[in-house]
Parts: sequence; C-alpha cells; structure tokens
Amino acid sequence: MRDLVWLIVVILVIGWLVGYFAFPDLGSIIHILLVLAVIMIIYKLITGRRL
Repeated sequence: MRDLVWLIVVILVIGWLVGYFAFPDLGSIIHILLVLAVIMIIYKLITGRRL
C-alpha cells in the first residue's frame, strides 16, 4: 500500500511537468498537481508512517 502513495506522487509530478512545459498558459491549475503531491508527502512524514 505504501508503494501506491509513491506511485500517486510520481504521477502527479509527471503530470505537472508535462502540463507546465506543454501547456504553459494554464498557469496555476497545473501547479495544483505539484501542491497535492507535496501535501501527500508531508502528511506521510508528519503521521510517522513509513513511506
């Protein structure tokens, strides 16, 4: 199950990178993907669960 969290984070970051470089006009919508990925990592670190 912990691999699933990393898979989601990687997909969000890849989606952010593709969106940022392919569709730069979308602006803040694409950055939401990166923010979600960072929030998931911070949540896992704070709760003390193993990544």
